[in-house]
Amino acid sequence: MSDEYSLYQAKAKLSALVRQVREGSTIVITVHGEPAAELRPIETVERKRTLTERLAEMEARGELSPTVRKRGEKLGLQAVAQRPGALKRFLGERD
Repeated sequence: MSDEYSLYQAKAKLSALVRQVREGSTIVITVHGEPAAELRPIETVERKRTLTERLAEMEARGELSPTVRKRGEKLGLQAVAQRPGALKRFLGERD
């Protein structure tokens, strides 16, 4: 869960907010009561999470809903281009 501060409050407490963000918090800054910006920690190389971990975190925050699969259905991406050389044809059409 993130904390919310008005723009006025955020300007007055910027140093303290940055300290909270460095400790892992996420801060939402509002303008006239509407969310306008988000302060969140930058992921460094040693803090990088896998895609699965990030998706799980987004599900926990309610930003994503879990995928419902039928029994035996494979999880993964399907190829969009059915013929080889799709990128070369696409780039050729752009000229």
